[in-house]
Amino acid sequence: MELDITNFFNNAAPMDYSASIAEIGQNAGADTWRAAKDDSTEYPLLTTDEQREAFRNYIKGVGAWDTDEIAAMDDTDLNALCIQVISRDMRKSALSADTDDAGWTEYERKAERGSISGRIYKGDDGKVYIYIGE
Repeated sequence: MELDITNFFNNAAPMDYSASIAEIGQNAGADTWRAAKDDSTEYPLLTTDEQREAFRNYIKGVGAWDTDEIAAMDDTDLNALCIQVISRDMRKSALSADTDDAGWTEYERKAERGSISGRIYKGDDGKVYIYIGE
């Protein structure tokens, strides 16, 4: 399933939601999680039951949570986790609202080589999407 992440991609600061201890200090995990939860209403990425279920299926493959933990996540937690996933992918891929055509081409090359996930893409409509799925 694809999610339209255009608003988030163009306006969010991914480091607020995905950063290491070396970058922002000992509370990096708690601070980025709190920021993702706090901003979840500003960036509603998972807006339908179908999207939430697709994201639940996606995170099962990560292996960090068991089935019961995933089922217990409320809409805010799921959306916040989605914010963190997108932020991580943007940062690892060096993608931002300022990425020009040459940057997107380089991103696609890296994805083809397998050095990045390649789940974020720019649609023909000019919007930015992320694919959540196998």
